[in-house]
Amino acid sequence: MDSLDELKNFTDNLHSNIIYASEEEGSESLRSQAFTHYMLDEIQEAGDTLEGQACYYKVRGAEVCGYGLEAGEEGVGNLDLFITIYNQVSPPTTVTASTIETAFKRLAGFLKMAFDGLYKSIEEASPEFDMALAIYEARSRIKTARFFLLTDGIAKLGFKSEQEFKNITVKYEIWDILRFYRYVNSGRQAEPIQIDFQEEYATIVPCVAAQSNNSDYRSYLAILSGTVLNGIYSRYGARLLELNVRSFLQAKGKVNQGIRNTILKEPEKFLAYNNGISATAHTVELVDLPQGGKGIKSVKGLQIVNGGQTTASIYYAVKINKADVSKVFVQLKLTVVNEEMLKDTVPLISRYANSQNKVNEADFSANDPFHVEMESLSRNTWAPATDGTQRQTRWFYERARGQYTDAINREGTASRVQQFKLSHPNVQRFSKTDLAKFENTWDQYPHIVSQGAQKNFVEFTIRLKNENPDLIPNLQFYRRLIAKAIMFKKAEKIIADQKYGGYRANIVTYTLAWLAFNTSSRIDLDKIWREQTISPVLAEAIKKVSRKVYSSIINPPGNANVTEWCKKKACWDKIQDLLIDLPLSLKEELVDLNSNSSIVETKVKTYIRLPEAALNTIQEVCNIPPLIWMQVSAWGKETGNLPAIWQSTATQLAEITALNEKPNLKQAKIGIQLLEEAERLGFNRFQEVG
Repeated sequence: MDSLDELKNFTDNLHSNIIYASEEEGSESLRSQAFTHYMLDEIQEAGDTLEGQACYYKVRGAEVCGYGLEAGEEGVGNLDLFITIYNQVSPPTTVTASTIETAFKRLAGFLKMAFDGLYKSIEEASPEFDMALAIYEARSRIKTARFFLLTDGIAKLGFKSEQEFKNITVKYEIWDILRFYRYVNSGRQAEPIQIDFQEEYATIVPCVAAQSNNSDYRSYLAILSGTVLNGIYSRYGARLLELNVRSFLQAKGKVNQGIRNTILKEPEKFLAYNNGISATAHTVELVDLPQGGKGIKSVKGLQIVNGGQTTASIYYAVKINKADVSKVFVQLKLTVVNEEMLKDTVPLISRYANSQNKVNEADFSANDPFHVEMESLSRNTWAPATDGTQRQTRWFYERARGQYTDAINREGTASRVQQFKLSHPNVQRFSKTDLAKFENTWDQYPHIVSQGAQKNFVEFTIRLKNENPDLIPNLQFYRRLIAKAIMFKKAEKIIADQKYGGYRANIVTYTLAWLAFNTSSRIDLDKIWREQTISPVLAEAIKKVSRKVYSSIINPPGNANVTEWCKKKACWDKIQDLLIDLPLSLKEELVDLNSNSSIVETKVKTYIRLPEAALNTIQEVCNIPPLIWMQVSAWGKETGNLPAIWQSTATQLAEITALNEKPNLKQAKIGIQLLEEAERLGFNRFQEVG
């Protein structure tokens, strides 16, 4: 039984966070909406839901507070719908079974209306319209719908059986304050998946134990039937997949057609053709088999770390093609790791197990050196005092979700807690997904940011690993990141005050990306860091640009879904072409890239004969004036948009071309590449800079 005092304190802290979040959103009267936002982030982090987004619709007999839709290209769609009961009472009160049933009925009412064409009666260019239209268009592909109840009360309905609705399996999930409290106090680890093969599938899984003297783990080799694997995935879905695998599949998408063909045409050969799956668990129960040997009766804490495509393919073959997978068998390597080591060991097993495919492009672990150093910088870097006093504050980077609350709880006394909050204000807390949002906006990928926090983080990580795999943030990187965070948060407030009625997240990222592009990324980030705010001139520019951005995105071609339109590169191409006059006073604030430094003479290697294509590349570089190369080098340094090695190459090209010499082919190729990237990000070589 959880301590009532501890539960009350936890509830009080939650309510404080919601009050702060609602005030930041400018909607104090809508704290239930802030609670929905907060909980969607949490259960998404726990891996219990798709990329959910808050969206509110309520009429008699129907209500919804958010949705997540995975209308897959493979012909299968999954839908999550959320409803909130937010009481704002501490200690938490009981939410009766009848109240919960009523809430689920209201979600069912909304789903029926959405399937019947609800979008036709909702005002276009609104988030509610987009939600209803997206569900309507995916209705023939949706095979599973999950209804989530989110509440700060204590639910008295522990379990609700699956139901059927128009050939859709409807499942029910309840996240009440007790479940959330236990999740947080377990280190934000998802509830372990526990499977009793004998009880649930009437089978014992024969296995062979690998010989090992290592006390930290044990390994077993086994054969799973397709029927059992399909049943497990059908029940637990993406929760079964370790975070690295889940994130990668979410980003990359398609189910392997070759695997599916084998399932459908040659199921008895599946074991021979397929590499199998690797999984981890923290507990395994073995029993003696009648014919001799050992078998796995049950496992606890099951996670698939390699073989997500195999598992999903079997599931989809059953769902889409009604495949008989009783003849399909899959090799399983099960590694049993001590529970206390699970958090650190499983990501490593996942990384190495996936070393032969592209999952290793991105390490989604909070233990990545990039994030570890970001945390260190945030704990040790004081922001300049800005209120006329000597009081300084820090920005708090949550490398792992919940670190801020944990840090407060460690302070102990009320006076120390108050002091911590003064030096680490809640408004200055940011997470891994926030970091990715700030960076991808500044780097002018607003269409990626619009795809949602998790997908944007995955894409940011993959891009980081591909373009700058050895990047460890330094103090300058950190300060400029905080400047981007300040600009982003100020833009959120400015745009909320305009009361556009929806799409705030899209308007913010597109507005700032447009400004970055049209100022050649020369907004003075160092000045924003020093002053810990943006100038009135920049604030006014954000307001002006946001109006044009809003008018553009709510008029997608062919009356398309606005939310989906914002996720497309074509949307960004259209926004880039917007003609908006920026005030001269803003131009005067931009970083001056003119350089008076003399170009140092250098010796260049003797030019050798090359193929015509190579000669053309070199000549293209030589045709670009040295001043342009100096400016792009300075621009890359000031904005942080070009790696140091590219800045150096640009400087070298300036020196070489100033002497009427020719670069080598490697330098020329890098020069063309870096100039194209700079121009993509807004550098304009044909416009006077300064």
